[in-house]
Amino acid sequence: MVNYKEMYSILFNKMTDIIEEIQQIQRQTEEMYLDSKDSEFVLLKSGLK
Repeated sequence: MVNYKEMYSILFNKMTDIIEEIQQIQRQTEEMYLDSKDSEFVLLKSGLK
């Protein structure tokens, strides 16, 4: 019999790990950008009303 609980647990845990890794990479690259001398902030207007 297929153990769906175990399958779901494996999938959920792996996806959570990947999301956390992506968030860490995003923080790291944002810090790299902010630490660079060429960083320039540009405010963009939203097309939403």
